[in-house]
Amino acid sequence: MVLLTGSGSRPGEDPQSAPTRKSGKKDLLDRYFKITERGSSYSREIRGGLVTFITMAYIVILNPLILGGFGPDSATLDVEGGWLEAAQVGAVTALTAGVMTIIFGIAANLPFGIAAGLGINSFLAVSVVGDVTWPEAMGLVVINGLLIVLLAVTGAREAIFNAVPPALKAAITVGIGLFIAFIGFVDSGFVQGTEGGPPVQLGDGGSITAVPTLVFLLGVILMGILVARKVTGGLLIGMVATTVIAVVVESILKLGPAFENPGGWHLNVPALPSSIFAVPDLSLVGEFSFGAFERIGALAATMLVFTLVFTNFFDAMGTMTGLAKSAGLADKKGNFPGLKAALIVEGAGAVAGGATSASSNTVFIDSASGIAEGARTGLASVVTGTLFLAAMFLTPLTAVVPLEAAAAALVVVGAMMVAQIKEINFKNFSIALPAFLTIITMPLTYSIANGIGIGFISWVLIRAASGKAHKIHWLMWLTAAGFVLYFARGPVSAALGT
Repeated sequence: MVLLTGSGSRPGEDPQSAPTRKSGKKDLLDRYFKITERGSSYSREIRGGLVTFITMAYIVILNPLILGGFGPDSATLDVEGGWLEAAQVGAVTALTAGVMTIIFGIAANLPFGIAAGLGINSFLAVSVVGDVTWPEAMGLVVINGLLIVLLAVTGAREAIFNAVPPALKAAITVGIGLFIAFIGFVDSGFVQGTEGGPPVQLGDGGSITAVPTLVFLLGVILMGILVARKVTGGLLIGMVATTVIAVVVESILKLGPAFENPGGWHLNVPALPSSIFAVPDLSLVGEFSFGAFERIGALAATMLVFTLVFTNFFDAMGTMTGLAKSAGLADKKGNFPGLKAALIVEGAGAVAGGATSASSNTVFIDSASGIAEGARTGLASVVTGTLFLAAMFLTPLTAVVPLEAAAAALVVVGAMMVAQIKEINFKNFSIALPAFLTIITMPLTYSIANGIGIGFISWVLIRAASGKAHKIHWLMWLTAAGFVLYFARGPVSAALGT
């Protein structure tokens, strides 16, 4: 990674590509985005924005498969039912990412891309929908975003961030990574349930014989190699390559869907569409409601909102701090220019994601690829966002990608997130046990909320009993008490007659 500290050009770069090489005067665009001031140039910003888009573009394919792949009735193609139609989700995913990334670039002047966050979309699909409808789930996302914006405007977001121990922050990221990977294993048929035996087993009776599952494994290896070799857009390239292989396999073997053939594809049957271009179907925009509080009760709905806020909160803060450091824009304390605006716009991304049924939008760590290409300002984000808007017209491609290809990407992304485990001091058992419980509870209970709750409660109890009560922030006590109520919501609701 090249960190730029001056206004000189890179070796071999055209000196005229910088905004002010000849006259020494800055044009309006340069002054607004501080391109020269940050040692960048138009060519670097455009190139960085393009690379960030290439690296993030997989979300336009992956998000519809995650949001479309779960629910109580997968045969119901109804916004009120079990899953959302893939082309519609692809369109609103690209729309929301495009608009919010452009706004982020203009308002915060940082080279960060925003799109539907992995983790929250899986949480909605697996842990929320079924108890509530999709519009109600997206209404919870809107409330989550409004609260994040409020926290950012008042400055409380930074205070809360400082209250949670770094070890728990890292453990939550690791737990979500394992949860995402486990979802990928299940979706691909690599891991299956059993009757009368252990909870899960490898493949069918301990053997992997289904061709789609073999395609999944090939995808994991391929994407892993590309990411390990630091190939730009490795996930996207891997998903495309895996999909091409799946299309060829299906054209030869005619496997069909899994509900007709046990050895078939688990969601989309990979086949080329009649056209790759289409006018985007944006009918999901505005399809949200706040009926969850009536359907499942105020306490349960409030705890779901809390989980969304917490997940959004720490993921975004950690990601932005890391990206700012990579770009050479952060000071020793991790502060960087445009921090408040960045926090506000990121919260607005959650609101927009819920309002469009794209799921909560947040800053992507994948933006580091564009930063490595020289991006230092919001102009790169404007480029990235514009390309996302163009991607709206390619949504028919989302129906080609099988769930097995998306599942492979989930496993690789999960592996990336698990890398945060190095931030946890396992030599101190009062830290190790709460962190471990946070991590292990998420995949084993299929719930991010459960993992966070167990982590908070165990942290407060174990650390306090170990003589560390004075080091526990009062906000930790408060949220732990809230999670006790969350886990006891059944008996509490019964006692209250709700």
